[in-house]
Amino acid sequence: MDRLDRRTLLTAAGAAALSVPALSAPALAAPSPAATGAPQGAKSLHASPTTLLHKWFRDTYHSIERMTTDFGLTADKADLSRPGKPVPSRNTSPTNIGCGLWSTVAAAGLGVISRATLHRRLDHMVTAVERLERHHGFWVNWYDAHDGSVLTRWPETGEAVRPFLSSVDNAWLVTGLRIAADADPALRRRTARILAGADWSYFYTPYDPADPVKGPGQLRGGFWTDTGEPTPHHYGALNTEPRMASYLGIADGSLPAAHYWHLLRTMLPEHEQEQTPGGSYTTVDGVRVWNGHYTHRGRKLVPAWGGSMFEALMVPLFVPESTWGRRSWGVTHSRFVRSQIEHGLDEEKYGYWGFSPANIPEGGYREYGVDAIGMQVEGYQSGGVVTPHASFLALPQARREAVANLRSIARDFGAYHEGYGFRDSVDVRTGRVSDFVLALDQGMIAAALAQELRPGLLQRPFRTGGFASRVRPLLERERFSI
Repeated sequence: MDRLDRRTLLTAAGAAALSVPALSAPALAAPSPAATGAPQGAKSLHASPTTLLHKWFRDTYHSIERMTTDFGLTADKADLSRPGKPVPSRNTSPTNIGCGLWSTVAAAGLGVISRATLHRRLDHMVTAVERLERHHGFWVNWYDAHDGSVLTRWPETGEAVRPFLSSVDNAWLVTGLRIAADADPALRRRTARILAGADWSYFYTPYDPADPVKGPGQLRGGFWTDTGEPTPHHYGALNTEPRMASYLGIADGSLPAAHYWHLLRTMLPEHEQEQTPGGSYTTVDGVRVWNGHYTHRGRKLVPAWGGSMFEALMVPLFVPESTWGRRSWGVTHSRFVRSQIEHGLDEEKYGYWGFSPANIPEGGYREYGVDAIGMQVEGYQSGGVVTPHASFLALPQARREAVANLRSIARDFGAYHEGYGFRDSVDVRTGRVSDFVLALDQGMIAAALAQELRPGLLQRPFRTGGFASRVRPLLERERFSI
């Protein structure tokens, strides 16, 4: 498969899956912290939760600083296994760039950097974004983080890369730009000019009642720029991270509000999926909606595509879904977190929890999740691999459990790097810890900590304007069958 969007291509209904086989070997004893060779900061683990969260933010933001190149783009990852200063990777994506922008705003809001530093860094980053090649107002999936050129060969293998416009990756860069403009008024005209050509209807296939398969009223995964060919799939599942693109398009008026109701709470009951859904049909704004749900351990919820944490909980870092949809989104978010916790502690008895796409501890990248709360038949498996960003995403729903889980991961596996924050993932059965930090996952951690320590800091651009007038009413009218 081409390197299109390694995190999200497989979240769409109908896309092929990379199945992670469940491991059946008995759990291995976790190595002592000293055995991993990673700095521990053991004393800091005994600090109060609030003090600890502030420290975790400072170190996480430091990793973002170190992954941001002189050109002004935040690189995809950094390898912490090499001696000396870790070197950022050559490649970056629109999502990584967005992570750098909103993490910098969060750092200023939490007092880690000054207002003058905020302005200087955002100005540098936005200047880099202005220099990037675009198509139809959007950014391709892979750039060289060090000079802004479009990648045509994968740096690590030499494999050819076809330039691709990803709807979901572009959503995260637009999110970062909106946050930057909100935080620094001097950038507002420039970001408005950048975003003027980003029309989300480019990705949209209008609803066709005569043929809802070809015309589902949903967003395509994206387009290859060399041929203009679209992906064969659309992003159909509602409780996945591409809904950020949907919200952005509805908010700016480039997508109809009805698009929201054409997204799937579950697949239709007659379609093959992880479990036969409960629920019933309802009509909202003239759209007939299958209002389905899954049941996990006696708990009704709206599933994600693969059952991973970031599918369900990255978007509410920015859009206040749990507040605007208190009886719908607020309920399913809490139950999704509880299912993740119980899967790790009770079902699999790992002793740890938090399953979401992440670096494979031995190298590479894979989708991890809880299969039972994902629609995909061959869904994401947990495989004994936990990723710290999943616990940070759970802070609004389970602060005490999340902090305790993160303390344990840091203490038992040496997974915390003083100065860079948590390493990306841990195989709790073997004790193997990832050598990398990933900008995407560090960016989610930074945003989650900002929301916990200063609620609403990064949500301000998504509480006003079209989000207030067009998106909020949809979430307020949402009534999941849970």
